[in-house]
Amino acid sequence: MSALDMAALAVAVTTVIGSFIGSVRWLVKHYLNELKPNSGSSMRDQVNRLEARVDTIILLLEKR
Repeated sequence: MSALDMAALAVAVTTVIGSFIGSVRWLVKHYLNELKPNSGSSMRDQVNRLEARVDTIILLLEKR
């Protein structure tokens, strides 16, 4: 294996690893974005609405 082949292999491996890391960062960024409230359509907003409903149901059941 010549020096040129080793350099090409190193560049190829670095490119694949860099692409993988970039993809994971992109996915994490977009998943975390769902956990921030944005006035209605995020997962966090839906969880907040469900918590409010559950609290209301619990209050109604405790009054009985």
